Formats: sequence, structure tokens, C-alpha cells
Amino acid sequence: MANTNSAKKMVRKIARRTAVNKARRSRVRTFVKKVELAIASGDQAAAKTALVQAESEMMRAVSNGVVHKNTGSRKVSRLSARVKAMSA
Repeated sequence: MANTNSAKKMVRKIARRTAVNKARRSRVRTFVKKVELAIASGDQAAAKTALVQAESEMMRAVSNGVVHKNTGSRKVSRLSARVKAMSA
């Protein structure tokens, strides 16, 4: 248990930050899921529009420090490859 005032304040700050990051991560997962559902349904137009939104959301999470830059790039790259493969 935190004893000093600064440690108690850090506990509060970390709790707030964790809640915000959880919401951001959940939002990213939702957008990625929309792309995957569009791919599964075979609707390429919907998949492309969902991919644009998912990429934007993923990069926003990267800039906020929720996801590492390489992780975000890797996930976007793999999703876009799957969308691109639909046309082939």
C-alpha cells in the first residue's frame, strides 16, 4: 500500500491512465473487428472503408502510447494485405 502522498497520487494517476488506455485499446479492437467481419463476408468495398478507419484508429493509439509503433504498423500491414488479397 502506498504510504507517501506522492505515491498515493501516483496510484490515482495510474488508475485513471489505465482506464483511458483500456478504452482506447477496446476502440481499436472494435475497428479491427469491423475489418475482419467485412473480409469474412467477402465485401471488399466495406473492407476497404473499414480498413481506413481501423488504420486511423490504430495510429491514434500509437501516438497516444497505447500500442507500440511497430505493433501498430504490423497489424495495419497484415490487415491491408488481407483486404488486398480479396481482389485477387
